[in-house]
Amino acid sequence: MAGAFCSISDEVFARFPDYVRGVVVAHRVANGPTPPALVAQLRAAEASVRSRLTLEKLTAEPRIAAWREAFRKSGIKPSEFRASVEAMARRALRDQELPAINTLVDIGNILSLRYLVPVGGHAIDHLTQDMVLRFATGAEQFEPFGTTEVEQPDRGEIVFVEGNTVLTRRWSWRQANHTMTLPESTAVEINVDGLPPVTAGEVETICREVVDMVRHYCGGQVWFDLITRQKPRMPLAPGPVEREQA
Repeated sequence: MAGAFCSISDEVFARFPDYVRGVVVAHRVANGPTPPALVAQLRAAEASVRSRLTLEKLTAEPRIAAWREAFRKSGIKPSEFRASVEAMARRALRDQELPAINTLVDIGNILSLRYLVPVGGHAIDHLTQDMVLRFATGAEQFEPFGTTEVEQPDRGEIVFVEGNTVLTRRWSWRQANHTMTLPESTAVEINVDGLPPVTAGEVETICREVVDMVRHYCGGQVWFDLITRQKPRMPLAPGPVEREQA
């Protein structure tokens, strides 16, 4: 993965100019079973959703409504394919506890619920090509998490890819087996996705929290950067020491 980059296409930014993706990159981490302290934070995050929202009012919440409108604008039916953060919030509101999966995955789930923004990671231990958020041509290959059945995205669908391999379909809907974050993963990139009313400043704040939590629970070399219309790509390999201090 030496020299690999993470980027967002100009076409995506042309349609969503205020979109911001924070990317936390971590190398030499020690992932593993979720410790009790993080499980407690996950349960607290679920409770915080229930204290703020109801199922009846969920789609009116501005942070959820923003993703539903973005999906509509992209030709995706939001009632059929829900953004990950909406699906998680619905589970919390139905008193369905999220399972503890592993430390790095659950850090993302905690912050997704805490801030009501999509936060999700990909293992990059064996990355060989750049990671790009772009519109699908329809020729890409996607193997959904939990299955071995390969499918193709719809042409024009927003997908996160490594080359022609889809890592996430429908922007923030479903992840592939290809870059699942596993207990043995030692390098990951974690995306924090912000659409208005979420600001770049808030995405940065959440990224800093991700960095702190990863360092505390998994160690390693961890930094972050923001991908914006003005700065559409960033490196995934370790860089200058000062980036560690971001």
